[in-house]
Amino acid sequence: MRVLISGASIAGPALAYWLHRYGFHVTVVERASFLREGGYGVDIRGAAVKVLRRMGILDSVRAADTCITGVYFVNSKGKIEGQISEASIANQQGLDIEIMRDDLCNILYDLTKDKINYIWGDSITALHETEDAVEVHFTRCKPQTFDLIIGADGLHSNVRALTFGDEEQFKRTLGCYISIFTHENYLNIDHRQLLYMIPDKTVGMFSARGNSEAKGIFLFKSEALNFDRYDVEAQKGLIENAFEGQIGWETASLLQFMKESTDFYFDEVCQIHMPKWSKNRVALVGDAAYGPSPLSGQGTSLAIVGAYVLAGELKASDGDFERAFDAYEQEMRKFVEKNQKIGLMAAGGMIESSKFKISLRNLMLRVPILMNVNFKIITKIVAKAANKIELKDY
Repeated sequence: MRVLISGASIAGPALAYWLHRYGFHVTVVERASFLREGGYGVDIRGAAVKVLRRMGILDSVRAADTCITGVYFVNSKGKIEGQISEASIANQQGLDIEIMRDDLCNILYDLTKDKINYIWGDSITALHETEDAVEVHFTRCKPQTFDLIIGADGLHSNVRALTFGDEEQFKRTLGCYISIFTHENYLNIDHRQLLYMIPDKTVGMFSARGNSEAKGIFLFKSEALNFDRYDVEAQKGLIENAFEGQIGWETASLLQFMKESTDFYFDEVCQIHMPKWSKNRVALVGDAAYGPSPLSGQGTSLAIVGAYVLAGELKASDGDFERAFDAYEQEMRKFVEKNQKIGLMAAGGMIESSKFKISLRNLMLRVPILMNVNFKIITKIVAKAANKIELKDY
């Protein structure tokens, strides 16, 4: 079968790997002209670690671990008010992995680039389905015909919009916006993450790639903002407006670095909830179908596992794609729901609504017994969600 995958980030190449391994003819189309750089650290947990092992890239991914050793909460003067000693409050040491998003993308691309036909700098404009196939129209390329179309193109999926309609019907906003960008590690942060919180806003910084660089973070609550997703300068203006007049900690310096950044990322923190992830010959995988939000730490694991299950069910169905799509949803639905709940929980921990709540959280983090109990409870919840699926051996 000829399969077109839209999206060359994580879910797309992972799905392409498995489909090619099972004998499908795979093409990946990506709107960007090259692999996108930048982004945040992404977590890989539970079942997703097992999938990477089956792909033969677990060692490569572990070698690129960020090795962040702690999260430190600072006040306006930079004094540490509280800390979490673990790399991430929900990561199990020695089992889970945190890796920069673009490092993982490069590993997946290197795994597939010699086997898969990648079309760069192009996008799907229309899908015309017949009884036997789908005719696909592109922005640049001539129309082509495929048996199946898979949308692996993220929270704002183009394939989802063309097939299922406007994203507003599937989007559940968490009421805040996030920005991430690369800058000089001018504070010489050593495998740490620093967070400065004021009511409804968070400013952060963490070291990356062996402390050779750092990532800046701006997070703020807001009513719905109307912005062009492709107008980077306008998005930077939204950050400047949101943090206007804020001079605490390194806010002013990070705003200046943000202006000069070339890998700036900005988006609404939201989730995608859909009653069905497929329609006729079109299916969705990863954030396009069930994004749990960038703050959840679960999106990458869902994408990797979803790609594995979708490809496996297509192989097992022996050409009956409707049966495969139904089986894919049956296998993934509870796993997705559990992990999306983690996204709701995580959003509340990254931004606080009052000075009192910030002070209370910092106080709790200075009491080892409370911190350890809280850490164990959250880690247990996340680990249970990350393993809430039994992977078939396709």
